[in-house]
Amino acid sequence: MKLSGVASFAQQRIFLDEQVRFSSEIAIYNELIVLQVVKGSLSINRLLIALRSVLQKHAVLRTSLIFNNEDNTLKQYVTDKHETFTLVNEQTFNHEDELLDIIYQITVDPNLFDLYDGRVFHCQILRQKRLTSENSDNQYIGDSDVLAIAFHHAAYDRSSRQIFFNDMCIAYNSNIIIKFDDELLQYIDYTVYEQQMNISSSRQFWNLQLEGYNLQHPLLLPVDHHRSSSDQRAGLATVAQIYFDNDVTTAFLHYASSHQVSPFQLGLATFYAFLFKLTHGQNDLCISCLNANRYRPELEEMIGMFVATLPYRIQFDSQWSFDELVKHVREKCLSILEHSHYPLQHILADSRLNQSKALFLETMFDFITVAAEIDQISFDGATLKQFPSQRSSEVAKFDFMFMFVYNPTLDDGKLSYRLICSEDLFDETTVVTIARRFEHFFFQIFTSNFNTAEIDQSVLSINKTSIILPEEAQEIQNVVFSRLPNILNEGMLFSIF
Repeated sequence: MKLSGVASFAQQRIFLDEQVRFSSEIAIYNELIVLQVVKGSLSINRLLIALRSVLQKHAVLRTSLIFNNEDNTLKQYVTDKHETFTLVNEQTFNHEDELLDIIYQITVDPNLFDLYDGRVFHCQILRQKRLTSENSDNQYIGDSDVLAIAFHHAAYDRSSRQIFFNDMCIAYNSNIIIKFDDELLQYIDYTVYEQQMNISSSRQFWNLQLEGYNLQHPLLLPVDHHRSSSDQRAGLATVAQIYFDNDVTTAFLHYASSHQVSPFQLGLATFYAFLFKLTHGQNDLCISCLNANRYRPELEEMIGMFVATLPYRIQFDSQWSFDELVKHVREKCLSILEHSHYPLQHILADSRLNQSKALFLETMFDFITVAAEIDQISFDGATLKQFPSQRSSEVAKFDFMFMFVYNPTLDDGKLSYRLICSEDLFDETTVVTIARRFEHFFFQIFTSNFNTAEIDQSVLSINKTSIILPEEAQEIQNVVFSRLPNILNEGMLFSIF
């Protein structure tokens, strides 16, 4: 008999989002990891044994989601797919552009997974074509070949990645199907606990957080096109990415350390200040942020979808300094952390909204720190490195997503940000311009040499910062100084007549 239970709140949110908000033409929740062999080789047979072991241990990677029409609930059912799991047919590529195209097609393939059937995990070998004179052993994955591993987001979140590869390495190195304790806690056990939690105090907290705010009120972003809230999203993205040099990165991290805030909190405060300028002075801002939501030790080694999407509302005085804003954001984040387990569905229900009407969900902030052990993975003498394909394979889960990425393993450009915007609303030129405006704004705050007067921007009023680009400022200056004489001349001529 299959183990079954009600789906988690996170699974319900993703299932509904995929069914209602987005078009079925491209996938939104295919979470892809692309690894390229840079040293040694992998045995395909051992790889398959390892993957079956991991799927056996983590039942969520073989769990189906089925909507029950009788009681209008989403149920999950654990299957035995680990016993018959196999690799998807290989694909080949000649050069990097072909590889990027294959990766993109996997990312947006709406048929990659089948939630109803419990097909939520995918693994495929992408081989680089060899010269005919080269020896090729199809039992191994060799130099420059690629391993594409994908999960449906309903079964996996970012924190699950390290857990998955740790277990995969152990299983691969042992070269046997590892038997796991049947009493091991599973994701489906967590969902039972989740339903029984006492959340009354958290309900009061979130009601106070959103009191007086119109959750259907959009941010006044500089969109190029408009779309009804009831329209389905195409999911296509326009992406702009900018890397900061080491001096700016160091200044950012030093500010965080000296003001006792996390990089996430500092990045969020900077984003709020930028939104204030971008929206022409909106100072009651509500956006969404992601929280890992692994609030108990038992959840730290469990693969699954735990991430909570929560509204982060902030009200501030435009005369505040950046330092004052950062302090306020820190306090806000710490207070939310205690109540991050409260489901988004309850927050919306308390506000009498459905998921498609809550416009704060369309603006997302995130901060990712890339761990060295995740960027490069070793399997018994073989080394695989993450292939840098993220930008080419982005989809737009949100209308406007701002993501900081901190990668300490890089020599330069350790800190970057990625602006991912829906093509439904934004043209590419607009996205690039917004990204450049943020870069300019960021420099003003975190580089003391930016201003000739060497004024510390962090103690000045947020209202006095600028997102006007240098060339725009120069153009304004040129217009003022070149046209004033003409205006005077025209006035004089008029007076003569």
